[in-house]
Amino acid sequence: MTNETAVAEKLLQVNAVKLSPEKPYTWASGWKSPIYCDNRKVLSHPYERDFIKSELCSVIFEKFPDVDALAGVATAGIAWGALAADQLKYPYMYVRPKPKEHGMGNQIEGDFTTGQRILVIEDLISTGKSSLQVCEVLRNAGMEVTGMVSIFNYGFPLAAHAFAAAKIPFYSLTNYEILLDLAVRKGTVSADQLNTLLNWRNNPAEWQG
Repeated sequence: MTNETAVAEKLLQVNAVKLSPEKPYTWASGWKSPIYCDNRKVLSHPYERDFIKSELCSVIFEKFPDVDALAGVATAGIAWGALAADQLKYPYMYVRPKPKEHGMGNQIEGDFTTGQRILVIEDLISTGKSSLQVCEVLRNAGMEVTGMVSIFNYGFPLAAHAFAAAKIPFYSLTNYEILLDLAVRKGTVSADQLNTLLNWRNNPAEWQG
């Protein structure tokens, strides 16, 4: 079993990923989707949480050995970034979607300095829009964004193009194709359901189930 498959299996085990081709979910964007991913559920399961943390740290150590600090994406990426930063002994911060409306009005929470090389830790990558907004906030504050690591990636071409345009490399512990392959092998997804799931990924904005 590959590491990507093992991560996908953990996500399915704790119901962090739910597949429902017949009764689609509605995302915040308004898109209809036959899949819903909530990796925060993993935080409630100590052994699965430790496994995901270890995989996250391995990718950070292997792919981004020269970073100065980690930055989590609020809110779902905050805990994972903190766990990895603690394990690897990196300074840590997190980034809000917008500045606070009271107190210091911070959008970046934590200490940082101009020129620091930052690796962004994300829960999942869908279109990439919100993830890249965080990268832009860090860049505007004078930091160098060296890349991003996420737990899950839907694999939308839109996201790949957006990251390429922003010149930000990214890695994910597992992805949509790996998860579907595992679900088929486990017998939890039929051939017809697989076809539906694949069609959705080809054009999620227009898909209606």
